Amino acid sequence: MAALALAACNQTDDVARRANKPLPPEMLSLMSNKGMAADSPILVRIFKKEAELEVWKVNSEGQYALLKTYPICRWSGELGPKVKMGDRQAPEGFYNITPGQMNPNSNYYLSFNLGFPNAFDRSYGRTGEFLMVHGDCSSAGCYAMTDEQISEIFSLARESFAGGQRSFQVQAYPFRMTPKNLARYRNNPNMAFWKNLKEGNDHFEVTRQEPKVAVCGRRYVFDATPTPGGRFDSDASCPSYEVPPEIESRVAAKDRRDAAQVAALAPNSPVAPVRTGSDGGMHPVFLAQWKAQHEGRTNLAFAPAPGTMPDTTRPPVGAEADAADSDAPAPQPEPAATSVAYAAPAPEAPAGAAPAPAPKPTEAGDVPRTYELRVAPQPQMASTAGTPAPKPAPKAAPKPVANAKPATTAKPAAAPAPKPQAAEAKEHKPGSSSTLVSSAFAEPPSMTGSSPVLPTSGFSQ
Repeated sequence: MAALALAACNQTDDVARRANKPLPPEMLSLMSNKGMAADSPILVRIFKKEAELEVWKVNSEGQYALLKTYPICRWSGELGPKVKMGDRQAPEGFYNITPGQMNPNSNYYLSFNLGFPNAFDRSYGRTGEFLMVHGDCSSAGCYAMTDEQISEIFSLARESFAGGQRSFQVQAYPFRMTPKNLARYRNNPNMAFWKNLKEGNDHFEVTRQEPKVAVCGRRYVFDATPTPGGRFDSDASCPSYEVPPEIESRVAAKDRRDAAQVAALAPNSPVAPVRTGSDGGMHPVFLAQWKAQHEGRTNLAFAPAPGTMPDTTRPPVGAEADAADSDAPAPQPEPAATSVAYAAPAPEAPAGAAPAPAPKPTEAGDVPRTYELRVAPQPQMASTAGTPAPKPAPKAAPKPVANAKPATTAKPAAAPAPKPQAAEAKEHKPGSSSTLVSSAFAEPPSMTGSSPVLPTSGFSQ
């Protein structure tokens, strides 16, 4: 019994260290250089195709500015929304993250729950649960970072909650909403949905403020206020509503410019195939690192990957071929506290490819229990089938790299065989209630001033 108590105590200490890890000096310096306070609000933007996660933060001028871009180690599924439980799709849309969705006791180092399905998703009958942004570089419907990356992102969120932010917004897009991407994917059956997401993207880009999101008529509306007597209902037709005229005119002007560019690009832009059965993406910097670790192939064009990739990490099938098709520059090392890291697009997997081996199974304990910060409760906002894609052309043999073993003779490093992946419904199943659960986020009745007060122990059951 004494040994069990000691083990539980050690578990509590380990979770406490993860959840309360201070922001590194380099991040504090970066925020200072950009005129941002450590406890100012944050906003997160995710771009699937490019495999990038951006953290934006309010600066001294009261506007959101880009703080840092994190390459995503792994996401699963393909471009398009999550539709049903078990489809391995990572969500796309607008989600609010409250302190109660932050999980310091995650099986994937640290995590936060996106809150899928939101009101928009529910209006379409979409199903799924426990869709996360987490560490460990493995994904089954989630956005997976390295442990080092999620630690920094988790700490940024924690400090913003401590400064009084009630929730932060996550904007998850299939790709950057540029005219070039819109022209390339113009025939995708998800385009109507993506154009609705672009409206929110444009509101944010022209205002540099978090767009107010509502759902009516099974679509998102942004910065909208219903006229007296009206209300937004995700399943009912939209009532009459107003958008501030200045925002409305600036968004309309941007949309006209983008539409003109799409029309100009489309005749000479190849149409991206509608891919089905692909297995998500991995940022090229991680793909290069994986090849160096497992195949002895070094690509000097890429900076070292930011964090540790477990041996169980597997790249998407066909990732190398798609990475070679990218026309973006290779990412370069990030100078300390001055620039944003990595900007190369993420690869996509070819159609018809078998899914990659499943990542390590999920154990109990990745569902938030009582992790609420001392913040007053904040109410949260209220299958695509396409034509089969052509078979990819055979890949050319890789060119030899100086001082590296030929790819034909190099033997991959032995890696532990991944265990079977649990079904999505059990992916983040809570542990037994008799297990000691520790958390840095204990739920209180209210907030005092703007700083949440944690228990003296840092954790509670």
